[in-house]
Amino acid sequence: MDNDHPGNPPLTHPLRWFPEFLEFGKRRFRTQGRVLGAAILVGIVAGLGGVAFTLAGQVVVRFALEGVAGYKADGPAGEPHSDWIPDIDREFRPWLLLIVPTVGGLLSGYLVFRYAPEAEGHGTDAAIAAYHTGQGSIRPRVPLIKLVASALTIGSGGSGGREGPIAQIGAGFGSLLATLLRYRVAERRILLAAGMGAGIAAIFRAPLAGTLFAAEILYCSPEFEPEVILPAGLASVVSYCTFGVVMGWLGDPGERFGSLFKTPEGLRFTSALELGPYLLLALWVALLSMLYVRTFYGVTHVFHRLRMPRIFKPAVGAFLTGAVGLILYYASHEQKPVLSVLSFGYGILQEGLSNEGSLAAGLLLAVALGKIATTSLTIGSGGSGGVFGPSMVIGGCGGGALGVFLHGLAPELVPHPASFIILGMAGFFAAAAKTPFSTLIIVSEMTGDYKLLLPALWVVTIAFLVSDEEPLYRSQVKSRALSPAHQGSYVREVLAGLKVSGFLLPEIKPPVLRLEEPLAAVIDRLGSCGFPALPVVDEANRLQGLVVLDEVHLAARSGQVATWVLAADLMRPAVQPLTPDDRLDQAMELFVEQDLLALPVVDNHGERHVIGLVRRSDLAQAYLRHLHGQRPAEGSPS
Repeated sequence: MDNDHPGNPPLTHPLRWFPEFLEFGKRRFRTQGRVLGAAILVGIVAGLGGVAFTLAGQVVVRFALEGVAGYKADGPAGEPHSDWIPDIDREFRPWLLLIVPTVGGLLSGYLVFRYAPEAEGHGTDAAIAAYHTGQGSIRPRVPLIKLVASALTIGSGGSGGREGPIAQIGAGFGSLLATLLRYRVAERRILLAAGMGAGIAAIFRAPLAGTLFAAEILYCSPEFEPEVILPAGLASVVSYCTFGVVMGWLGDPGERFGSLFKTPEGLRFTSALELGPYLLLALWVALLSMLYVRTFYGVTHVFHRLRMPRIFKPAVGAFLTGAVGLILYYASHEQKPVLSVLSFGYGILQEGLSNEGSLAAGLLLAVALGKIATTSLTIGSGGSGGVFGPSMVIGGCGGGALGVFLHGLAPELVPHPASFIILGMAGFFAAAAKTPFSTLIIVSEMTGDYKLLLPALWVVTIAFLVSDEEPLYRSQVKSRALSPAHQGSYVREVLAGLKVSGFLLPEIKPPVLRLEEPLAAVIDRLGSCGFPALPVVDEANRLQGLVVLDEVHLAARSGQVATWVLAADLMRPAVQPLTPDDRLDQAMELFVEQDLLALPVVDNHGERHVIGLVRRSDLAQAYLRHLHGQRPAEGSPS
């Protein structure tokens, strides 16, 4: 092989390969190691947060819905059970479904609006907003309030999902850890997003989907956040394993890893003709998703305009949620399954998967439409919970209803209505949340069935394409270019083509200070030169440090002591200077990292002879001139 061909990189001598590999590893560890290490800690906490929320929800369900109302809801086959929570056998009294959710909504409303109003509604949206506009910051109390309030809301019968609270727990700890470790804002955002993904990985047994979810949920277009993927991957794996170690590995005996739902044997894609019914499914769930989003935000708007104390609004929404469940209960022939419009509601999905064709199309459609109403009332009124879980029930039941109907018309084209439940979940959330790729994986991991991957890709792609632009998560932005978190990235792209050397004028000597100059001389020099900072040099003009204007003002106020202060006492010694060959985007990074408004320019990092001085504002002016195609002024970069 011709190693001198321009398309082939030059081969490294074998004796030099290992030292170069070590140097490469050091560079990578310096730039990524601390974020990846912190992501592991985020994963542990997200996994434990998933455990805490699961147990809290089970406790509230056991003592509220089962202990008071006597209503026992079925769940997924892979749901972990806690033997230490006592069983309570009570006669089912349907009218109490009006009272129990109302009390839960009242307690939840008090906690949220008294201690952490940002925990209102679905927490994933709040975490997305913190990423884009909040510099990745979440108050430490918010995840704790969200956990308790969501357990009270959903465990007492309110319709909501688990991903909101657990995503906010993971995101909140990622934000807190980055703040405690004094990480940069960009790193704090990454850990926040990784925490979101880790929460999804734990609670839904979906580590790969959690990774993709963290990178995709931030935007309402098919765009990913690439910096998030590796930290989210580590955090998701660790959180999934942490949850499994504490709660026990799920699945059939002999299986080490289990899925949330148990699917029937024989679900597979066998004929290209099946794409026709699946096309109808994609169009149907896209329509349902648009109805869901509009109903949800319509109800939210009504409750926001409702003139009453905010603390009582979740109780009103919970009461109306119970009323919807009670009406459907008495209007339906199959009374127990229709109550899946309350609480988590996963039981009807497992019933439809385990016993294909046992549920009527009318019942499944009633649950889908009823779940849209109850979720909108519960979360839109200010109740605490997620919107992903209800989306699975709405999409699964809506898809299942179409599958049962088409199976009756053409059983040879739709041999398994259960496949419409699985693909309905995927297509519905892809259309509602604008996350086709992570949804494709999360539904496959939740059901443990990848045999429907091809039709699932078909359904989520079409459902996403035909859906409108109204997203379920309104804090999403359209693309990275429009995210406030990345505004500086596009400035750097322009500055990357310019160099510091453009600021240097050989005929003009930069203003400098000597080590032995007194405070009075320092003040005079700063006042006359117009720079917010000045380099301090020795006799050979080598850089020793930097004197900053603000710190000089503080020293001048120190009374008689100020007369003894020299430039050597005032300077910051550990300042990283610029060199003529540095690009302006690298210079901007140094300004930000060192929190300085001016930096000295040295000939090289060895000799460190000061040859110039650059202000941070000079870079902004150079950017604007370059952006608008103007010719540079004298002394500015060309």
